[in-house]
Amino acid sequence: MAKKLNQYLVTYHAPAAAMKKMKTASPEEMKAGMDMWKKWGKKCGTRLVDFGSPLMPGTNLRADTAATPSKRKLTGYSMIKASSLADAKKMLKGHPHLTWSKGCEIEVHELMPLG
Repeated sequence: MAKKLNQYLVTYHAPAAAMKKMKTASPEEMKAGMDMWKKWGKKCGTRLVDFGSPLMPGTNLRADTAATPSKRKLTGYSMIKASSLADAKKMLKGHPHLTWSKGCEIEVHELMPLG
C-alpha cells in the first residue's frame, strides 16, 4: 500500500537586491535560472502539484485599518506532496532559489486537512 502524501505550500522569499538582480538579468541568465528550476521540478516528478509562479508585491488587509503594502518579501510559491516534513525538506534540498542570491529563503508549510 502506498504511503499517504500530505500537501505542502512552499513559499519563496528574497530581499529587494535579489529582485533587482532578476529585473536586470540578460535573457541568457534568465534561461539558465529557469533551467535550474525545471531540473528541480523534474526531480520532484508527480509530487510537484503546482510549479507555482513568481508573485508581485502584496497588500496587507486588516479589519481595523486601511490596506497597506505588505512588508513581507514573498516572491513566489509552489505546492508539493510529501510523506512528512522531513521528506518535504529533502525535496527542497539544493533548490535553486537558495543559491540564486544572498538572503534568499524558502518556507514550507503543511496544509491541514479540512474535515
